[in-house]
Amino acid sequence: MRWFDSLAESSTRAVARRTSRRGFLGSLGAILLGGAGALPLLPVARGAQPAAKPGAGAAATAAKPDNSQDPTSCEYWRHCAIDGYLCGCCGGSQNTCPPGTEQSAVTWVGTCHNPADGRDYVVSYNDCCGKSTCVRCLCNRNERDTPVYEPFESNDYNWCSGSSKANIPYHCSTARIVAVAK
Repeated sequence: MRWFDSLAESSTRAVARRTSRRGFLGSLGAILLGGAGALPLLPVARGAQPAAKPGAGAAATAAKPDNSQDPTSCEYWRHCAIDGYLCGCCGGSQNTCPPGTEQSAVTWVGTCHNPADGRDYVVSYNDCCGKSTCVRCLCNRNERDTPVYEPFESNDYNWCSGSSKANIPYHCSTARIVAVAK
């Protein structure tokens, strides 16, 4: 065992003489970031999807219900950029906050396509604040969501922090149509 310790010590000292700590950390960082950059290329999403049954084809697609017109569904067309609990499931509606809550003063917007009439609409998402979180009908859809440094099209903020009272809790979110997109 002594010969192994001697070999490990001599090789470690030789590497230490030829390299610096900064050089080593820089190389290690480059390897780690290079590996992280290749991570999205891995076929993770395909592995998470259930395997299709043979012969299911169009019959399986036709059997799936169309929830694009159900306001309590995440697939409802107005919910294309929503992130939160639906007020329609929490005692309110698509346009109004539930009793005991108040609408936040600030909002984020999204442009959603209504498949029923084929038009695009600007939808304003307002958080309802004042009660503890509803915890029913959670939806997190991020179509055309922007990073947090572009706040008015980002759904990752707690918009209740802009309310009149400090530290007011988030309850649910509404999805009001503001205009027809042109």
